[in-house]
Amino acid sequence: MDVFEGRISSTGFSSGDRIVIGDWRKSRLGSFTNVMWAKPDGTRILLSPSEEHAHYVSELYNFEEVEVVEIEVIRGNRGVSVEAGELSVQISWGASFPLPFWRPLWFTATIESFFGKLLFGTKTAGETKNGRREWYSVRGISRVIEANAWVNGSPMGSKGAFLTDACFGFSEPPKSPSSVLLKAIIE
Repeated sequence: MDVFEGRISSTGFSSGDRIVIGDWRKSRLGSFTNVMWAKPDGTRILLSPSEEHAHYVSELYNFEEVEVVEIEVIRGNRGVSVEAGELSVQISWGASFPLPFWRPLWFTATIESFFGKLLFGTKTAGETKNGRREWYSVRGISRVIEANAWVNGSPMGSKGAFLTDACFGFSEPPKSPSSVLLKAIIE
């Protein structure tokens, strides 16, 4: 099993763009950050720090474009700033609603999946593009307080909910702008 420990922060913007930042502290690929970007026209882009990362992630999820770019990350206790090619993103979040311990995968696939769909519009277990099983085991959920993004210096507008699905994989990020502390477990 491949285990990725870190944080996924996501938000939509009034421009129609949807951004998902995966900031992974521990993984089989080391510590890294990548960005999944769904443009208003439906184009899905992966911004990745290396060919190895790009290959691994693009085997799991759906993208029309995959770009290997230099990614600069500044992390705070309740925020992250990312420079990735032409894209700049700043996201800050509030206090976390903690979940006290890691639960077994069967619980993540059943009970958590039910409540994830009901409360956030997400799935916590499913199948990847290349047929692997994946679980998102959540330890904490925070509401995004502020988010800004720019493409080549042009702002994407104000933060907002995902009005249309990004369709990267079996699960969507929470509809409301959120930052989730979790483990992604891939079998």
